[in-house]
Formats: sequence, C-alpha cells, structure tokens
Amino acid sequence: MTLEPFGVRLRRAMDQRGPLCVGIDPHASLLADWGLSDDIDGLERFTRTVVEALADRVAVLKPQSAFFERFGSRGIAVLEQAVADSREAGALVLMDAKRGDIGSTMAAYAATYLDPASPLFSDAVTVSPYLGYGSLRPALDLARESGTGVFVLALTSNPEGAEVQHAVRADGASVAATMLDHLRAENADAAPMGSFGAVVGATLGGSLGAARAELDINGPLLAPGIGAQGATAADLPEVFGAAVHDVVPNVSRGVLRHGPDTAALRSSAERFADEVREAVSAVDPAAG
Repeated sequence: MTLEPFGVRLRRAMDQRGPLCVGIDPHASLLADWGLSDDIDGLERFTRTVVEALADRVAVLKPQSAFFERFGSRGIAVLEQAVADSREAGALVLMDAKRGDIGSTMAAYAATYLDPASPLFSDAVTVSPYLGYGSLRPALDLARESGTGVFVLALTSNPEGAEVQHAVRADGASVAATMLDHLRAENADAAPMGSFGAVVGATLGGSLGAARAELDINGPLLAPGIGAQGATAADLPEVFGAAVHDVVPNVSRGVLRHGPDTAALRSSAERFADEVREAVSAVDPAAG
C-alpha cells in the first residue's frame, strides 16, 4: 500500500513532535561510554534503549547503517528490528546509508530501503549524487511511487566536501547549487512540502554565501552538526534564512551521550526540540 507522500508525513510529524531528528549512532566509543561491550549484545541494548526512549516522541530517528553493518548479518537484524519498532511507535525513520551507484545497482539500493516489501523499509534514505544526479533516478522514482523520501548530499559540513560541492560548472553554477536546482524541480507543486530533501550542514554559517538563496527547494533540509559538532539551534536562522522552517536539525551525540538513562535521553531530546522551536519561530516565513 502506498503511503501518503513523505513530505506530507514529515511536515505533520514536525508540527506535532517538533522538528528534530535524532541519530542512532552506536559507534564503539559511545558503547563504551554507556558501559556496554562492543559486540552484538552491546549494539542491541544500545539500540533498543534509544528506540524505547525516543521513538514515541521525536519526529525522525536516523540510524547510521554503517554502525550496524560492521557486525554483519546479526547487526543488520538489529537494524531491521529498530526500523520496525521505531515506525510502529510513530517516528519516521531516515536510513542514513548515503548510497550512490548507477543502473540496476542503484535500483537495488533503492529497493532495499524504499520498497515496502523490504525488511529494511524506511520512510526515507540518504543518497550521494556524485555519480551524477541522474544516477539517482531509480531511488527518486521508487520514492515517489511508495510515498517515501530521499535526502541528497548537497552542502555537507565536512571540509573535504568543498572540493566537489563548491566546484563551478561551465555555466557558472556550483555543483551544490545544481543539486539544489534538481531537487527544487522534483518538489515542484508539492504541498505542504516536497519529499525530496537536501543535506546541508548546520555548521556552515556564513560560508554558504550566495548558495543560501538556493536553499528554498520546497522540500526538507536535513541539517547535521547540532550539538557535539559545534552548531546550536540559535545558528539555524543565520545558516538557512527563511528556509529554516523546512529544516530538520539532526542531533546525535548531543542526545546519545546522556544514555543509557532513558529519562536523560528524553530530557535532552526535548531540550533540543524546544531550542529549535524557539529559534525557528523568530524567523518570518515570508522573509527573504
């Protein structure tokens, strides 16, 4: 059964639960900080705790697939359960897989995360467009068909990204601006928000320059970098301008470091959500 479009479901979740995405990133150092072993038992306990604490109250949970893949098939089984439990509790699941390939391989990646028949079926997935935006077409088409979403890497916060994303094409447009233009076309006429989003780092600040004017894509903007990476909710209006109302700030370590105490995880997520609401509410949606 086809779901409502992801953009519709995401806007509703943001309005009801606050515009916050919490990562599920069970890397070895965080497992150790929780007093857990770096094995499948530690992975399972960590993941179950995060899902039980947050899936009934945050808009989006974002498992980082790599941290589950490193444990092989048993790790993937934990990920499958986390996706199912999170969605059942009402959270939207954004699979952070950053897949990118061509042809039938891209179609297989798309089916893994966006086909309702898949054990890893999620509400959205992150993808890399640097084999050309057209290489993403199998994922884009399946997302539209199944009511799911796609987040395309556009302006990431890692310094290395600039050599590709800020490169200028023959027509004078940057590669990142070109990706944003493609997404704007995908989201044309969608209401209240399109299902095809961009990943734009919350840590970029003034370095966005002219690219900030390109951020209005009528779709969601996933903004990693809040918390441990140094950005704050108060920085969001400066980075995103009027497009801040479509921003889904991602916090991972800033929330997860408060575990394994369930109440502390919930309190931290609520605090971040409140800070984001306050920052966003101060921006006039009609402002340029």
